[in-house]
Amino acid sequence: MNEGTFTALRTQLQEAAAAFADGPGALEGILLGIVDDVDRAVREPLEIFPVCHHSPASALAMARRLREKQPKVVYLELCEDMAPLLTELRNCRLPVAVQAFATEVDGFPAEWAPLSVVAPLTEASAEYQAIAYALDTPGVELVLVDRSSDHVFQWQESKDEPAEPADPDAPPAEEEATLHGDSVGVGIGDLRPRFAELEEHLLRHGRVRHWSEWWHQYVELPLGDSDHDTYRQVMLLIGSLFRRLAPGEAHRVRVDEDRERYMWTRMRRHMTATGTDPADALYVCGAFHAASRVAEFGVHGADTFEIGPPSATKWQHGLIPSSHAAIEAQFGLAAGSVSIAAAQWAKNLKRTRVKPYRLAGQAGTKTTGRTAKAVAQAPTAEPAAPDRLTGFLQRPPVLDRLDEAELLGWSVEIVRAARRNGYLASTADAIAVFETSILLAGMRDRARPTPYDFQDAAVTCIEKDTVPGRRDVRRLVEIMLGGDRVGQVGYDALPPLARDVHDRLAPLNLKLQQRGVQRALLDMASRPELRQCSDVLWMLRYLMPHGAARTVMGERRLGERALQESWDLALGTHQRALIELGYEGVSIEQVLEQRLRRTAYGPQATTATVLKAVEDATLYLGSRRLADELGRHALQVLATERSVDGAPEVLRRVRGLLAYYRTSEPSLPAWIESFVKAGYAHYCTLLPTAFADDDASVRQVAAMLGFLFSMEGLALSLGCDRNQLELAVAQSRPGEAAKTALLWAAENQLGHLSRADLRARCDELLGNPLTLPAYPRYLSGFLHALEPVPGLADFAVEAVSNAFARLPDPVLLPWLPTLITTVRGGGADLAPLLIREAGRIFPGRLAALDTWVPPWQAEPATAAARPSHDGTAAPGGVPLLSAHPATCDAVADLLGCEGGWRTPAPSRTGAVLLARHPQTARALEELLATP
Repeated sequence: MNEGTFTALRTQLQEAAAAFADGPGALEGILLGIVDDVDRAVREPLEIFPVCHHSPASALAMARRLREKQPKVVYLELCEDMAPLLTELRNCRLPVAVQAFATEVDGFPAEWAPLSVVAPLTEASAEYQAIAYALDTPGVELVLVDRSSDHVFQWQESKDEPAEPADPDAPPAEEEATLHGDSVGVGIGDLRPRFAELEEHLLRHGRVRHWSEWWHQYVELPLGDSDHDTYRQVMLLIGSLFRRLAPGEAHRVRVDEDRERYMWTRMRRHMTATGTDPADALYVCGAFHAASRVAEFGVHGADTFEIGPPSATKWQHGLIPSSHAAIEAQFGLAAGSVSIAAAQWAKNLKRTRVKPYRLAGQAGTKTTGRTAKAVAQAPTAEPAAPDRLTGFLQRPPVLDRLDEAELLGWSVEIVRAARRNGYLASTADAIAVFETSILLAGMRDRARPTPYDFQDAAVTCIEKDTVPGRRDVRRLVEIMLGGDRVGQVGYDALPPLARDVHDRLAPLNLKLQQRGVQRALLDMASRPELRQCSDVLWMLRYLMPHGAARTVMGERRLGERALQESWDLALGTHQRALIELGYEGVSIEQVLEQRLRRTAYGPQATTATVLKAVEDATLYLGSRRLADELGRHALQVLATERSVDGAPEVLRRVRGLLAYYRTSEPSLPAWIESFVKAGYAHYCTLLPTAFADDDASVRQVAAMLGFLFSMEGLALSLGCDRNQLELAVAQSRPGEAAKTALLWAAENQLGHLSRADLRARCDELLGNPLTLPAYPRYLSGFLHALEPVPGLADFAVEAVSNAFARLPDPVLLPWLPTLITTVRGGGADLAPLLIREAGRIFPGRLAALDTWVPPWQAEPATAAARPSHDGTAAPGGVPLLSAHPATCDAVADLLGCEGGWRTPAPSRTGAVLLARHPQTARALEELLATP
C-alpha cells in the first residue's frame, strides 16, 4: 500500500467537512482520523481481519480469505484459557458456547460467585470458520490472544455490568433465551454505536426499528458479494467511526484499550518465541479493536504493557448448549436477528458457491461427497490493494429485484404456521401479507422486502387482539425463517460427572440427550436394579433446576422407600445445568456432599438450615458419617442463636429425625441426644424473653413449648431438670392476648392451672365487654397451643362453641371476620386438628342437634362407691379384683402385705346413711314435732 492510496478520499472528506462545518474543525479531524485508522490497519505487516459478532457477511469473507491466503498461524480474539476446549467442538451440534466457570472465588468479592464466562459459537460466525480451518488443516496453529477469563473479572468494576439494551418491542424471552444464565458473554466484534444520538440518527434515516435491522440492510447485504479488500476496508471504516464517536466512559475505554494491548503483546511474544513471519499469520478480531490507536498496536508497536498475574481462583472449562435466542438475549440483539442471520448465511453460500469450513465429524452439518482437508501452502506475494472505500461510499445502493417466488413461499408458510398455532388465518391473509411486505419495503426505499419487512407485514395482517397460543406471529416468523436452533454438547465432550449420570441412567432406556420431556417408569419391585436409578434421580432433583427431574408418582421420606415411581425427565433441555455440576466434582454424590457442607457451614446458616442438611444427607446420600458431622455442627449453631425465629422448623426437623432414628437404628446417635439436652436448656432460657418480645410470633413461642413438652421425657432421662421449665413458665409475662392464652395452656400442661380454671377465665373474657374484642386473639393462642398441648383440642372447640352460643348476633357478626382471619393467618396448619376434634364432639346428624348436650355442660357422673371402713366392698366397687384375685395376691406378696380376702357383707337396702348416723334424723324429728 503506497502513501497516496487514500489521498483522493482525504481530499473529498476535507471538502465535505469544510462545506458542512463552515471550515476545518472537529468534524474534519474525525473524518480524516477515520481514514488514518483504516490506512494504519491495512499497512500493518500482520494482516488484520476485522469481523462482526455472528455476521454472515464476516463468516463468508473469512471462509473465502482463508482459502485464498492459507495462513500458517491464526490469531483469534478469544479468551486464551479456552483453547483446549476447541477440539471438542466436533463432538457437538452448533450453536454451543465455550464456558469458563468458577464456583469458589479467591481474589474476587464473595458475592460475585459463581463466576461464569461464555463465548457462543454458531456456524454463521467468522470465529467458527477460523477454528474449523485451523483444527482440520495440518500445519496450522490456532492461538487465542484475548485476555483470560480471570482477567475478564479482574478488569470489571462490578459483576453485574449492564449489557446492551435489547429491543423494547421484543416479546418475552422463552426458555431457550436463558441457556447462558447470568454468564458474562465474550464475542468477536461487538459493533454497535455507543453514541445514543448516532444510533437514533441511523435508525431514523434508515427507516428501521432497531440496530439489527439497520446492520442487515446497510452492511450485511452490501458486503455479502464484495471482494476481500472492499470488505476489509469497509469494516475498518465502521469500527473506526464507532470508536471515534463513542462517549468517553473512562472504565469502558480503559478496558477496550487494555484488551488491545493484551492481544498485541501476546502476538508479538508468540512470533518472537516461534519465529513466525507476520506474512504467514492472520489476526482475526472485532472491527472495533482493529481500528485501535494504542501505542502497542502492530508488530513493531511499543512493548510496555505488563500482563498481570491471574488470581488464585480455580477455573473449570467446558462446553454448554447455546441457542439463537440466548445469544440475542446476552448481547442485546433484536429477537430473531441471529435466526435471520443464519438464513442469510445459507442463502449467501448458495448464491456465491463458497465452500465453508466445518469440523470433521461435526454433528448437525451436512457433507456432500468426500471432503479433502486443506493443506497450508506458502503464501505468495500479494499486490497492493487499491482504494476501495471511495467507490463503495460513492456507489448508490443496489436495489435487488423482487423475488416473488420466495416472498410468496414465505407468505404461504406463515399462514400455515399461524393456523397450526390457533390463529384463524386464511388464503386471504397470505395475499395480504404478500402485498403488505411489498408496500412496507417501498415505504422504506427497498425494492425487495427483507425478512424484517415480511415480519412486520405478518404481524399487521395476521395477529389479532389476543395470542391464542404460546407464540405470537413475530416468533412464528423467526422460527419459519431459521428457527431458534438449540445446540447440544455430545457425550464425548461432556464432563465426567455428566457422562456418569448418563451411564447410571442407562437402564431406563431413554434418550436423555434429547430435548423435551420424557416419562420414566420405575417398577423397583420387579426390577431391583432400578433402585440405583431412583437414587440418581432424587439427587438430580435436589441439585438441578425445577423441571430437569420432576416426580409424577412416588416420594422419598425418612424411613420410607417407594416401590414404584414415575418421573418426567428433561436432562437434554437442562444440559447446561448438568454440565455445570461437572465443574464442581466428578460424581453427583460428591457435589451433593459439597453443597450440603456449604449450606451448613455458610455464614447465614441457622439451626434449622443445618438440620435440613442432616435430613438431606440421610435421605439422599444415606451417609451416617456426614449426618453425624452436620448434627454436631447443628449443636454448635444452636448454642450461638439468640432468637427464636427458626423454632418451628427446628421442632419439625428434630421430631422427624427422632422418629427415624427410633425406628431404624438400635440407639439414638450421640449428637441428637446432646441436641435435645442442649435444646431443652436453650429454649427454657429464651422462653420468658420470647413471651415478652413483640417480635417473637405466637407460632414461634408455641414451637418452643412444643419442643420442651414433646422432648421432655428424653431430656429428663438425659439429666435435664424439670424445675428449669417450671421456673421459665413462672417468669413469663406476656403482654399479647394470644401469648397469654398460650401461657395458660402451658400452665395447664404443667398442672398449675386446672381445666375448670381455664373455663372460668374464658367465661370471664366473654362476660367482660372490654375484653370481648380481643377474644379472637385468645382463640388464636389456644389454637397454637395445640402444637405443645394437643390434649387441649376439645377445650379449644369448647371455647369457640361458647362464643357462638353466648354472643348475640350484633356482637358476633362484626367479630366473626376477625376470628376467621386470625385463625386462618396464624394457625392454618393446626386447623385440621381442631376440625377433627369438633367432628368427634358434635353430633353427626342435624336431627340430633336439638337434644344434644355439650360434654362440658353435662352433669358429672356419680362417684364410684368406695370400700367401707370395715374392709368390705360396697356395691359397685371393684368386682374385677374379686373375680381375679391372683394378680392382687402377687402384688401383696411382692410388697410384703399380710392378710387374706374378706367376704363382702350382703348389700343393705334403704337409707344406709340414716342407719349409720341416726342423730341427724332424731334432731330433725324433734324440730318438726315442736309446736
